[in-house]
Amino acid sequence: MKDINYQHSKYQKSINKEVKISGVGLHTGVDSTAIFKPAPPNSGIRFKRIDLKDCPEILADIDHVIDISRGTTISQNGVRIHTVEHVLAAIVGLQIDNILIELTNKEPPVMDGSANPFVEILINAGIQEQSAHRDELIIDRTITYNDSNRGVDIHVLPSDRFRITFMTDYQFPSLGTQYTAMYSLEDDFIKRIAPARTFCFFSEIKELKELGLIKGGGIDNALVFLDRKVEKNEIDTIRKMFNIKTEVFSGENGIMNGVELRFSNEPVRHKVLDLIGDLALLGIPIKGHVIAARSGHAANVELVKEIKKVYSKKIQEKRSRQKDTKLKFDIQAILQILPHRYPFLLVDRILDVEPGKVVHALKNVTMNEPFFQGHFPGEPVMPGVLILEAMAQAGGFLILNSIPNPSTKLMYFTAIDKTRFRKTVVPGDQVKFEVSLLKFRMGTCKIKGVATVDKVVVAEAEMMASVVDKRA
Repeated sequence: MKDINYQHSKYQKSINKEVKISGVGLHTGVDSTAIFKPAPPNSGIRFKRIDLKDCPEILADIDHVIDISRGTTISQNGVRIHTVEHVLAAIVGLQIDNILIELTNKEPPVMDGSANPFVEILINAGIQEQSAHRDELIIDRTITYNDSNRGVDIHVLPSDRFRITFMTDYQFPSLGTQYTAMYSLEDDFIKRIAPARTFCFFSEIKELKELGLIKGGGIDNALVFLDRKVEKNEIDTIRKMFNIKTEVFSGENGIMNGVELRFSNEPVRHKVLDLIGDLALLGIPIKGHVIAARSGHAANVELVKEIKKVYSKKIQEKRSRQKDTKLKFDIQAILQILPHRYPFLLVDRILDVEPGKVVHALKNVTMNEPFFQGHFPGEPVMPGVLILEAMAQAGGFLILNSIPNPSTKLMYFTAIDKTRFRKTVVPGDQVKFEVSLLKFRMGTCKIKGVATVDKVVVAEAEMMASVVDKRA
């Protein structure tokens, strides 16, 4: 694992490069790959189902939670993603604000049942600060949720930082009462919380299986605690139920196969992990002290809803920025991204850009353009190749705004196809460009551009380009 400069920042963060991880989904049993990609400021944490038509996206948001049956499931427009809490915990535990998680199926892989595998690949991807300031929800009053029927009690108190105190109480010797505290994400999350694995009790397995859950469960991705005496024929039944080929036995330590704990209180630490993941659905980090007793996903979700209700205005401001991911740039911002300068900078303004999707740019054509001195001076016409160059510069701005560290990169165009010039462009015209990203893979991209004057198409083309490092 790479070293990480892991400290509180006033700026938002994303990852430097794409990374991925593959495995089986805990509850659905599907083979799945999660691909983590950098995302622009204020875009939040988003999941994308690339196995479905049109690759629908779902923002990690409390309003999208539809099921909390032994995990947190989110859905939007009929598209579901199961068991998101471990992935979310890894992301917010590393204080990453903006990221896109592409999934090849309906559930992220469970891996070893903890957040540790996700933490490792995200650290290896590199974490970078972005230009936008980081919002924080300061808890300035006590918020409480309780469920007396289940003995659940949660309080959120004002504090100088985000911290969690958690207590569980199970009425059998193999588990008993457990307690833990996380005093800060910086100091505690990576080593003390992220490695804690999910768990269940032997007496729950058959019921969970009959409910259509834990289809991908096994002794290698969950701790199974023995909450009663288990007969050999019961173990044989479980082996057949999960098609386990290896030996399964009752461990002397009260855990199936005698699996050793990573911490003496690993279960309660995993409860903290789940709580961190569920709190991510608020969409904004909190500064407050969460004190929880016997809480699970259902109570966590209700707590998040209560926090949202109390601080609805602040959270809505954050959400409105996440919904409006179109960014506007003046000439100074353009000069920060594009390497071109007068007289070859042919884009005057970026009207808006959706990183990774589309850019709208503008070029005001005046009589003072240097090329008019020699290009049909008696009847000035903007050269078609310069219309394409302006289109390419707009496309370059789109691509460079979609990747980390754009100031260290250049774009070289390698091919032009399907080019058409429909109408001449003359002094006084205002040319608007719409350039869309069609494909971006392994540093090579394909874009499609359309240039219009007064809503009439004057030129269009498709282009290929390569993104390369600037020379030192």
